[in-house]
Amino acid sequence: MNIADSMREILAAESKAIAEIPYTEDYDKAVELIVDRVHRHGGKLVTSGMGKAGQIALNIATTFSSTGIPAVNLHPSEAQHGDLGVLQPGDVMLLVSNSGRTCEIVNLIHLAENLYPGIPTIVITGQADSPLANMATAKLITANAPEVCPLGLTPTTSTTMMTVIGDILVVNVMKQTGFTKAEYALRHHGGYLGTMARD
Repeated sequence: MNIADSMREILAAESKAIAEIPYTEDYDKAVELIVDRVHRHGGKLVTSGMGKAGQIALNIATTFSSTGIPAVNLHPSEAQHGDLGVLQPGDVMLLVSNSGRTCEIVNLIHLAENLYPGIPTIVITGQADSPLANMATAKLITANAPEVCPLGLTPTTSTTMMTVIGDILVVNVMKQTGFTKAEYALRHHGGYLGTMARD
């Protein structure tokens, strides 16, 4: 198969996977948790993931921060060595794990719960019946489409879907909070986007 055919095949597979992400009422619950605890009551969003999922979690945190929702990314291993101290009782956690079994993230939920019992967690995962999904306040399922990687192993389709779910949350929180272009400009001074926001 040549590159052009492979590209079309990959685009078709990932587009189909995105289109089949299932809606549940947990999306409404997740958006309301973020709006209520962060926007209304001054908490923050704390995201976390391990490996490739951790990079998606970081991206979600930075996107939320630029759109009016204070967010930080917490490395799950560093959390066990003191960084858990960034967590406060009014926060909400957003955890990303395709398998829903990542031991560092499972441990993080237990550590957070021990520090602040009842702290809400939003989980993005491919496995609806996994330890993380079962511990979540709101679970957002990717539907676990096969990876487009020829080995079926490298996070490809799964990370695309996680990113899209992050975008769904960001956009809907922006709509709920009425976040404006002027507010965006106050947070984003540099570069092309900063110029566009101030026009």
